[in-house]
Amino acid sequence: MPLILGTNSIKDTGYNVDNSLRFNSGSTDSLSRTPSSASNRRTYTISMWFKRSSLTSDNGYSALFTATSGDSGIFLNNDGTLEWYEASGQLDTSRVFRDVSAWHHVVVAFDTTQGTASNRVKLYINGVQETAFDTETYPNENAEGLINNTGKHAIGVRATSTNMAYGGYMAEVVLIDGTALDPTSFGEFDSDSGIWKPKDVSGLTFGTNGFYLDFESSGSLGADVSGNGNNFTVNNLTATDQTTDTCTNNFATLSPLIATAYGSELSNGNLDCVQSDVRGRFHNVTTIGASSGKYYAEIKLTGGSNHVLGVATDASFTYASTLLTSGFNYLGQSGTLSYSYYVADGTVYVNGTNSSHGATLTTNDILGIYLDLDNHKLYFSKNGALQSSTGIDIPTGYDYFFGVGDLGTGDSGEVSCNFGNPVFSISSSNTDDNGYGNFEYSPNITGDGSAKSFYALNTKNLAEYG
Repeated sequence: MPLILGTNSIKDTGYNVDNSLRFNSGSTDSLSRTPSSASNRRTYTISMWFKRSSLTSDNGYSALFTATSGDSGIFLNNDGTLEWYEASGQLDTSRVFRDVSAWHHVVVAFDTTQGTASNRVKLYINGVQETAFDTETYPNENAEGLINNTGKHAIGVRATSTNMAYGGYMAEVVLIDGTALDPTSFGEFDSDSGIWKPKDVSGLTFGTNGFYLDFESSGSLGADVSGNGNNFTVNNLTATDQTTDTCTNNFATLSPLIATAYGSELSNGNLDCVQSDVRGRFHNVTTIGASSGKYYAEIKLTGGSNHVLGVATDASFTYASTLLTSGFNYLGQSGTLSYSYYVADGTVYVNGTNSSHGATLTTNDILGIYLDLDNHKLYFSKNGALQSSTGIDIPTGYDYFFGVGDLGTGDSGEVSCNFGNPVFSISSSNTDDNGYGNFEYSPNITGDGSAKSFYALNTKNLAEYG
């Protein structure tokens, strides 16, 4: 498994997006607005960045942006394809978008005044126009769509109901009313890496019903900062759903692809986890790993028992499917695997060898995990108190990922993970030395004789230390 997956702007060059909004499909998080008057229904542009968490939804679709009774808008289908639908037209991509570790940028340019049918709707992903479609139907010339009508417009759910709920992250959501723009109005290719990255859109002309949602105000998550005042109503979203996991700094989350294989349930942007009750050690690991540098994470126990919390190596992924298909679900049986974890009873396991290590953990305790890949040491803390000043030696030669699981000898464990964007309330906010993350306790160690700085596991820190 690679250390950085998919499309991410990892270099700190140029425009930075500060915030995104985290949508939980289980609670039908959404934003909604009903325009007071109709505007240009023949020409518009929609632009948004998204990172998926859930790969399925009810009714077979996840709604990114929809409008009124005709279900016009942009959808993610359960087969992984992306769909645009409006009036008499429909485009379903042939390729799929199932990478839960990557941010994607989608632009839909709609202009039915064009004489050539294929020019009336153009769909771009990460700066490149999509040309291969399973379904390809274009609206009639001068046809009026439902976007920019006086019906309800919604982000994250179907406009006509609360189904088709989207699970994941969104950033830089824009509607341009009256102009069909190409993606270069919203992004550009990085000259060094070739990666598609966002650019400042604040100077665009947004039109009467146009808007720009940057999610930078935690107290007004639906605020339109275009100058138009076309604010959205917030539904089931709170200040903790504002994150710094964005298209210019991608943070680690748990991977639903691995969780599904072990029957675990993830929610809230793949940061809340209910473990499956099987003896599987790590049922869930992060989407991002590292081979060098120092990284910090916090895991809060929210219920159940038999928690397993720590780090696993890339070798675990090689064996995961083999162990499952051969009747085993005990990651780490093979001597070629490397893993280290802290059990709620205070025991530490390193490659199958257990020893007494620290205090027991119970519900609402926060375990801090300090992963030092420069010196190949692992440290744990309980509610900010370091459990060993000498740390634990971990093997070299591996890429390491944060992981959670349970021993499967009773109740399944429930946890909330904080890789820098917590889903639980923080009482004393701490960032790493680069200013990234929001942690309950300090990411740094000062009690082992020499101060060590640890960092949130995100692409900007990996670009510097990984």
